[in-house]
Amino acid sequence: MPARSTRTPERFGLDRLATPIGIALLVTDADGALRALDWDDYEPRMRELLRLHHGAVNLVDRSAPIAMKTALSAYFEGDLDQLTRIEWRIAGTPFQQKVWTALAKIPAGTTMSYGALAAKIDMPKAIRAVGHANGSNPISVVLPCHRLIGADGSMVKYGGGLERKRWLLRHEGVEV
Repeated sequence: MPARSTRTPERFGLDRLATPIGIALLVTDADGALRALDWDDYEPRMRELLRLHHGAVNLVDRSAPIAMKTALSAYFEGDLDQLTRIEWRIAGTPFQQKVWTALAKIPAGTTMSYGALAAKIDMPKAIRAVGHANGSNPISVVLPCHRLIGADGSMVKYGGGLERKRWLLRHEGVEV
């Protein structure tokens, strides 16, 4: 018989926030740190990413911190610097964490290719691995995976859909 995990499932809060591009799902831990941000029409993908990064997870309805929701709302209203005010915490492999932390350093209004991000983390040949890590980013918008584009400047995959990616980039002043 297969061994069963005796580990207690992680317990996170789940809240929703209306934005101009859909309902954002906000997953927070007991300390109020953001653990995931995804879109209600991609909830199964978000739950799978949480499972991959944390094992079993119980999501319970719980309001996200007011400061977090205020900062996100302000971002969507045009105050792009508000994303830096949001406390977040990530799981994942050390490589994924390195990529996700680097994403947070890409300034609003700019884009970067996967290859450029790979070079920035001192792993210039890890372009595909950067792409895979970017696709596993659990904290959309705040860890701005939408700012990564193809080497030729083309729009490439976005976990929340390319229309959202276009909107986010235009919102930040990037011509797409």
